Amino acid sequence: MKVVLLERVENLGGIGDVVQVKDGFARNYLLPRSKALRATSSNLKVFEAERAQIEARNEKNRAEAARQGEGLDGKTYVLIRQAGETGQLYGSVSARDISDAILAEGGKVERSQVSLDKPIKTLGVHPVKVRLHAEVSVTVNVNIARSADEAERQARGEDVIASQFDEERQLAAEQAQDMIEGGAGQQDGFGETD
Repeated sequence: MKVVLLERVENLGGIGDVVQVKDGFARNYLLPRSKALRATSSNLKVFEAERAQIEARNEKNRAEAARQGEGLDGKTYVLIRQAGETGQLYGSVSARDISDAILAEGGKVERSQVSLDKPIKTLGVHPVKVRLHAEVSVTVNVNIARSADEAERQARGEDVIASQFDEERQLAAEQAQDMIEGGAGQQDGFGETD
């Protein structure tokens, strides 16, 4: 189906472009969201007559998104989740969880604006792209930790999983050294029969 775009659509084109798309994409996404019109001769005439208004509206929306993005860009949101010793989450963090965290701190982001290729399933600080407008996107950091203390350590750049293993390894080495020094495992007349 041929459509004329009313706003910039990623990987498709800009305002006024006439593009060929699959029928389902046009019917289920572009047309219901007023991102495009069918490319009929009457719709093309209507578009050309209203082109200045459409471009002005798009510029206004872009400027609003850019203003909103200034407050979000680079900001860090902490999510406390349960995880195993290896840092693997027992669940996952989805776009909805991230948008809820942003909303809780006063931001205004819809779930559909959060761009996640796949859910986050590990502890750590993860950069996440948020599309506020077709031409405006910002990156927020999502700090996923098991506790507030762990989140602070991760924010400072510490790898909490690696440091946890190092602490456990050091503790085991100290315990082994204490056992050797204390004579554990040595036979000093015990078990000997006369």
